[in-house]
Amino acid sequence: MKISYNWLKQFIKIDWKSEETAALLTDLGLEVEAVEPYQSVKGGLEGIVVGHVLTCVQHPNADRLKITTVDLGNGTPVQIVCGAANVAVGQKVPVATIGTTLYDKDGNAFQIKKGKIREQESHGMICAEDEIGLGESHEGIMILDASLVAGTPVAKVFNIENDEVFEIGLTPNRADAMSHMGVARDLRAGLIQKNISTELKTPSISNFRIDKRTLKIDVKVENAKLAPRYCGVTISGVTVKPSPEWLQNRLKSIGLTPKNNIVDVTNYVLHELGQPLHAFDAAKINGNKIIVKTLEAGTKFVTLDDVERTLHEDDLMICDEKGPLCFAGVFGGKHSGVSENTSNIFLESAYFNPVSVRKTAKRQALNTDASFRFERGIDPTITEYALKRAAILIQEVAGGEITSDVIDVYPKKIEDFPVFLNFEKSAKIIGQDLPKETIKKILVSLDIKVNSVSDAGLGLIIPAYRVDVQREIDVIEEILRVYGYNNINFTKKLNATVSNSPRTEDYKIQNIIASQLVSLGLNEMMANSLTTPDYASLSATLNEDENVIVLNPLSKDLSAMRQSLLFSGLEAVSYNINRRNADLKLFEFGKSYHKIGDGFDERKHLTLFVSGNRNSESWTAASQVSDFFYFKGYVMSVLSRLGINKINIQPASSDVFAEGIAIASGTDILVEMGSVKKSVAKHFDIKQEVLFADFNWELVLKSINNKIRYADIPKYPEVRRDLALLVDDTVQFDTIYDMARQSEKALLKEIDLFDVYNGKNLPEGKKSYAISFTIQDNSKTLTDTQIDKIMGKLQQKFEAELGAVLR
Repeated sequence: MKISYNWLKQFIKIDWKSEETAALLTDLGLEVEAVEPYQSVKGGLEGIVVGHVLTCVQHPNADRLKITTVDLGNGTPVQIVCGAANVAVGQKVPVATIGTTLYDKDGNAFQIKKGKIREQESHGMICAEDEIGLGESHEGIMILDASLVAGTPVAKVFNIENDEVFEIGLTPNRADAMSHMGVARDLRAGLIQKNISTELKTPSISNFRIDKRTLKIDVKVENAKLAPRYCGVTISGVTVKPSPEWLQNRLKSIGLTPKNNIVDVTNYVLHELGQPLHAFDAAKINGNKIIVKTLEAGTKFVTLDDVERTLHEDDLMICDEKGPLCFAGVFGGKHSGVSENTSNIFLESAYFNPVSVRKTAKRQALNTDASFRFERGIDPTITEYALKRAAILIQEVAGGEITSDVIDVYPKKIEDFPVFLNFEKSAKIIGQDLPKETIKKILVSLDIKVNSVSDAGLGLIIPAYRVDVQREIDVIEEILRVYGYNNINFTKKLNATVSNSPRTEDYKIQNIIASQLVSLGLNEMMANSLTTPDYASLSATLNEDENVIVLNPLSKDLSAMRQSLLFSGLEAVSYNINRRNADLKLFEFGKSYHKIGDGFDERKHLTLFVSGNRNSESWTAASQVSDFFYFKGYVMSVLSRLGINKINIQPASSDVFAEGIAIASGTDILVEMGSVKKSVAKHFDIKQEVLFADFNWELVLKSINNKIRYADIPKYPEVRRDLALLVDDTVQFDTIYDMARQSEKALLKEIDLFDVYNGKNLPEGKKSYAISFTIQDNSKTLTDTQIDKIMGKLQQKFEAELGAVLR
C-alpha cells in the first residue's frame, strides 16, 4: 500500500523527516518497506531555465532547422539549433541547458550535451511541453509568459510537487489503516505516546448543501444482510473532463492513473478515507430506481473491462428496473459508468457484507481497490460522511449542483462492541506492569472509549471500524504496539520448565532419520501439497472420489490436495533430469490428503527417490546404476536405525511399481518400495528407472522398539557357509529364510541373499539363489562336524520342501 507523505500531512501536522516517520510507523506495526521520492514532473525541471530568443535565422544547411541566439540570464547568450516551426524572436521559452537530464515517454533518461547539428554548434535545447513533462503536445516549442525574466528556473514558474511515498507492507488484519486517514490515526497515537501533542484534522463537509430537489433516485435494498448500509445522492450539471493538476498529482504519487474528474474524485476519497464509492450515469438508470439485490444464477452481465460474466445466485448486484448495473463493492458495469457525455450522476457510498464481497470477487476473478477494502471490513460510520466529502469535491472539480436529499438506508445500526481489559492479565502477557494512566492514554489515542474503571480493569467500547480488535488479547496487542515493543524491559529472572517428553516424539525421530539419510548422500526435498486431480487416474489404488478439491484454486494444476507423494516427487525428478542433473537421491517428509465420506483424512509419509548412477562419473571407479537391492539398503537402514528388526516381506499392493515389495511388522505394512512403472514415469517424461519407497510414518513411529538390549561381544568365532540353490521362479527368498530359521534356531545367526541369477545355462522356469549362512555358538568353538550337520539339515529341508537342487 502506498501512502503519500504530503497527503498524510493534510491529516496530521508533522515536520519530521520521512525516515523518522517511517521508523515510527514500523514500530506501530505499519511496516514501511521503502520510501520513494516522487516528483509530479520527472526530474523536477532541474537545469531548465527561461530563455529569451534574441535572434532567429534559417539554418544554411537544413530547410526545417533554425539557428537561434538565446539569452539565459547569465550575460552570455548561447546559440541553439531548433527544429520547431513556431520559434521566433522575442519569445520566452524553456531551455534545457548543457548537462540537463530529460526523460522520454518511456521514462528513459538522456542528457543534453554540446553538439553540432549540420555543422552548426548547439548549446542546449529549446523544449516542447511533452519533452519536459508539462503536457502531451509536440506541435512546437512551449511559449512562456513574456513577463518572465530570462534565467528564471522553470521549476519556479510551474507548480512542481515534490513528495515522498511510503510503501507499507500492510497485514490483512489492519483494515482500519487502508487509507491516509487510517495511517494518520495510528501516527497520531504514536506521537501522543512520545508526548507530542497533535490533532487529527479530517476534511470538512460543512459546505455540503442541497441546491435543489430536481433529480430523485429511489433506493430499495432487498437484502439488508448483504448491504447493511446504502447511501446515495444525485449531482446534476457536471462537466466530465481531466482533473485539475493537484488531484492528478495526488493519484499519480500513489501509482494511480488519472481518468476523469468524476472517477478521480471517487478514487481520491477511497484512498483518503478508506470508503469505496461508485458514480453512475444517472441517465442510464432505468426508472430512476436503484435496487440492491441478488439475481438468478446464469444471468449475463458485461463489466467495465468489456467482459461478459455469468452471475452466481449469491452475487449481490446494484440494479435498476431493467437489470444489473454493477457488482456491489467489486466492479462497475460497462453500460452504466460515467463517460465524457455524462451530465448527471448518482453517487453511491455503501457498506457491504465483507464475506459476500470476497466470495463474489473470487468467483468472478476480480480484484479491485474497492473489493480489497470491502473484503476486510471498512468503517460503517463514515458512509454518509464520505459521500458528502466526495460530492463537495465533485462540485469543486466538475461543477454541478446537488439535486436530491442524501438517501441513507440503514435499517439496523452496526454498533460498537464492548471488551473488558484485565490489568493483571495485561501485565502477564506484556511482561511488564504498565501504569494504568499510560494504558488509558494509549487506548484513548486509538479512539477506544473507556466506559468504566475498576481496580481489576477497564470496560472498553471498541469502534466498529476496528474489526481486528474483538477480544481482550487484541486490546493488549494494541497497547503493546503503541507503547513500543522496544520499550519493554528484559527481566533479570529467567523461568524455564523441564518437560518430560517421550523419546519417540515425531519431530525428534524425523531429525534423526533426516540426518542419517543426508549422511548417506540423500537430499531433502519439499514438494507442493497442491497438485492436479488427474494424477489419481495414474494408479488404480488411488480413488478419484478421495480427491480433496480446493475451493477457488489458482489453476487446475493446483486444484487438489495430493493423495500420494509419488507424483510430486516425480515432478521434482523430471525437473532435475531436464536440467542435466540425472543422478538423484531424494527424500521428503510430507502428508497425503484424502476425502473419506463426509470427513477428511491426513496421513504422514516419508518417501525416498533414487534414480541414475550410484556415484558421479570418475576415473577411479566405473559408474554403477542404482538398482533395487542398492535402494533396499537405504530402506532397511531407516528401519534398522529405529530398532525395527522383526519384519516380514510381502508383495507390494500398489500398482505403481513394476517390481516391488512391502515390508511389514506384524500385520502393519510399514513401507512399500520398488521400481516405478515405465508408464507412470513416462507421464512425467522420465526415461530412466526411478526407485521409490513410501513409509507409512505413523505406523513406523508405532513400531519403534524403545527397549535397548545389551550383549557381550561373542568370545568364539563365527563361521560362514554358502549354498548355491537352483529353485523354481516362484520361490521367494523369504520362504527360504523362514525355513532356515525354523530348522536351526539356536546357532544360525544370519541369513543373507548375495546373488540372484536367472538367465542362460539354467533350465526354463528356474533361477539360482546364492545364500550365505552365518553360524556361531556363544559358549564354545564350533567343530566341522557340527557345522556340516547344520548345513546338511538345511540342504535336505530345501530339497524336500522346495525341490531345490545344489548347483
